[in-house]
Amino acid sequence: MMIFAANFRAMAAGNKKWIYLFILSLIWGSSFILIKKGLVGLSPLQVGAFRIIFAALFLILVGFRKIIKLKTSQWKWIIVSGFVGSFFPIFLFAFAETKISSGIASILNAVTPLMTLILGVMFFQDRLDSNKGIGVVVGLIGTAGLIFSNANFNGSENYLYSILGILAAICYGINVNLLKKYLSDIPAVAVTSGCFAVLLIPAFSILVWSGFFTENLSNIELQKSIGFIAILGVLGTGVAMILFNRLVQITNPVFTSSVTYTMPIVALAWGILDDEVFSLNQLFFAMLVIIGVLIVNRAKAISIRRKKKLVQ
Repeated sequence: MMIFAANFRAMAAGNKKWIYLFILSLIWGSSFILIKKGLVGLSPLQVGAFRIIFAALFLILVGFRKIIKLKTSQWKWIIVSGFVGSFFPIFLFAFAETKISSGIASILNAVTPLMTLILGVMFFQDRLDSNKGIGVVVGLIGTAGLIFSNANFNGSENYLYSILGILAAICYGINVNLLKKYLSDIPAVAVTSGCFAVLLIPAFSILVWSGFFTENLSNIELQKSIGFIAILGVLGTGVAMILFNRLVQITNPVFTSSVTYTMPIVALAWGILDDEVFSLNQLFFAMLVIIGVLIVNRAKAISIRRKKKLVQ
């Protein structure tokens, strides 16, 4: 009976991580089109600031009781995680999408697993599993193919702004490893709420500095853009970050960051609806991305089975 219960819990945990992965892919895959819509009436600084402010207000409301229970010693890593995992990437992608499409911006996220793997091995004593490495490489080949095939249809885009997306991916890679090593024993709501509570004042200061309050606030485009960023802040940042931090806690960093492989598919679908071009070549490379995720997950499953055999 005990063995059956243990197997049932393991199966439930395995299913749960896939559910989280699917929901996060859907939410974060939709984030890039919302950023694009927000930039119609707002500057990149304003988009980033509003996104953090809306997310912070929501998370403080949801997680206030968790925040006040945090220990003083835990705040150091929460502050670092807030800036590295949210603050800098949010502004980097806001600026990136002034020159590149929402689809390309989402694809740039797919270098996160590679960054997570490299940084984990270099600084967090993680072991390099060859199967995981193969999965990451396959996913990155698919991602590179998506970028180049998309370039054929969007030659006027400034791909120097892709560097901003890469920098954001490095930030995400650092943050995933930090969460796993230093904050995995803290409830996900507490970590996420604490991170954004720290970011609220800097974000509001940037909003004031951007000159937002001197603009014509009755402008319809501006109001619509704020509405899109409000949705992005609450759902795409607040809710999604809680799910993401929980996913980090119940699985490994490489699998967690694999959400960045599936996001481009959702984002490209939104791009098609918004008149961004998507070809059969892109569909092929998108399938490579999915295969990469499956390889990474299979490698983890094999590793778990081997450990169980050794224990027995």
